[in-house]
Formats: sequence, structure tokens, C-alpha cells
Amino acid sequence: MAKFRGGIPGGMGNMNNMIKQAQKMQEQMLKIQEEAEAKTATASSGGGAVTVEVSGKKQIVSIKISPEAVDPDDIETLEDLILTATNEALRMADEMLARDMSKVTGGMNIPGLF
Repeated sequence: MAKFRGGIPGGMGNMNNMIKQAQKMQEQMLKIQEEAEAKTATASSGGGAVTVEVSGKKQIVSIKISPEAVDPDDIETLEDLILTATNEALRMADEMLARDMSKVTGGMNIPGLF
């Protein structure tokens, strides 16, 4: 009767190596997330009438509105400009984080990562 020699191909050394690589990747991703908090993304709308700056943590850092953009009779346009600039800055912050993370993950998309 043949003996079963089950186990992981490559032995335990291979498994330990994979665990070390995963831990290293996790440390690198945490570092990138911390660095992202210090970075900002800035977007504007209305030809620069409204400018929004967002942190890598997706928090609004600043909103600048030029006096020409303020028309008491047309608040809707100002609201649209703020919304457009904010959404673009958030999109840019997402792209920045994804680009930095892909350096660690080798472009591999890991669900729930960010």
C-alpha cells in the first residue's frame, strides 16, 4: 500500500516564504495609505471659479470660490461648480491611491483594498 505524502507543494519553506511576502506587502500598503494622507488632489471648475482640494483620506481640505462666481440670483450654478470640482478632486484622490497601491500589488486588483 502506498503511503500518502500529502502537504503543500514545495514544503513548509515555501509557505513561510509566502507568508513573509504577504506581510511585507501589507506593511508597504499601510505605508502608502499613511503617505496618501499627506498628499492632496486639487480640481477646479468653471474655468477656475471654484477650486477644491481633497486629502488622500478623501477629506475636503479647502474650497476656494472666486468673487465672480458668486451671483445671489444664481445660487444653483455655484452649487453645481462646487459639486463638480469636489467630485473631480475625489476622483483624482482615488486615482492617486490606486496608482500608488498598484506599485505594491503589481497591478493586481484586490477587492476591498481601497
